[in-house]
Amino acid sequence: MIYMDNAATSWPKPIQVEERMVEALRTFGNGGRGAHGSALTAARMIYDTREMLAELFGASDPSRIAFTANSTASLNMAIQGLLVPGDHVITTECEHNSVLRPLYRLEKQGVELSILKADKNGILQYENLEKLYRPNTRAVVITHASNLTGNVTQLSRISSFTQRHGLLLIMDASQTAGVLPIYVEEMGIDVLCFTGHKSLRGPQGIGGIWVRDGLEIRPLSVGGSGIRSFDRTHPNTMPEALEAGTLNSHGIAGLYGALQYLNEMGIPVIYEKEMKLTRRFAEGVEALDNVKLYGSGLHEEQMRVPIVSLNIGDYDSASVGQWLWEDYEIAVRTGAHCAPLMHKALGTENQGAVRFSFSHYNTEEEVDTAIEAIRKYAL
Repeated sequence: MIYMDNAATSWPKPIQVEERMVEALRTFGNGGRGAHGSALTAARMIYDTREMLAELFGASDPSRIAFTANSTASLNMAIQGLLVPGDHVITTECEHNSVLRPLYRLEKQGVELSILKADKNGILQYENLEKLYRPNTRAVVITHASNLTGNVTQLSRISSFTQRHGLLLIMDASQTAGVLPIYVEEMGIDVLCFTGHKSLRGPQGIGGIWVRDGLEIRPLSVGGSGIRSFDRTHPNTMPEALEAGTLNSHGIAGLYGALQYLNEMGIPVIYEKEMKLTRRFAEGVEALDNVKLYGSGLHEEQMRVPIVSLNIGDYDSASVGQWLWEDYEIAVRTGAHCAPLMHKALGTENQGAVRFSFSHYNTEEEVDTAIEAIRKYAL
């Protein structure tokens, strides 16, 4: 198999992920729920992983990081835990449904919503951001990079806007955590939502949320926390405030192993190789007749993530994906990518798109095979 669907989930996983998870299954009790050896072993791993994530994201206090199941859980927690009827929130056409659907739900409950548009290349129209501001604007919810085009948000323009107006900046780092530099305190981010199974290289089912000091989020779930058991209300101190119930400590252990691997390899080294493969592929297919690429900056030094989305003529994207798998065992993602507004902006809402997303585990030979496959279908 030639795996080019890393924007959905990274594969293969580093061996350290497997080793840490197996060790956890054999040794872990319930972290924070006892003073015996197996519970303390789990608690130490959980704390150590928080520290590694805090270092990765430039956060000074590891306790401000809470573990969740994934980015979707984190985004729901942030969006529904910070906004109330009467608030106004701004988001963009680049967003995944994990942002859009919680906002649509709140819109029915009295939260006002504005959406910043993108051009035909999927680039946000930042110049129109100021026009969307209202006196009751509370927050901007935005992805760090599009999972369809690979375009990276000009975060400095967004954070300048939010800081000028005293707004919250909630960022979806699903496609960037582990591949692009993120320094939450320097970048003016108030809430960072991330998943562990994509560029962080960890297992599925583990993610997290970082919340800046002084900001409280109403928890979606309350219950056991391991502390203050006689209180009738859930603790409001981080991280327990957002971690009701037993944590996925086995998944956290796998994430710890993944972070070890990233530290050993060096994220800049990984990114450089992934973008080299991405540009090799883009250069190989963009000149082909009948092939259309989406997004921008594929041949520039512009920061982006290793994604190339395309279509061949008027072929349905799902058919192309099926051909790639049946003829070459190339795994890609087709269809709408849970990004309906971005597809509308690109004009691909009916056709969808074929998304190739690369990993440093891919090889130049695999990329060349994918180019030849597209060349064959484009004839």
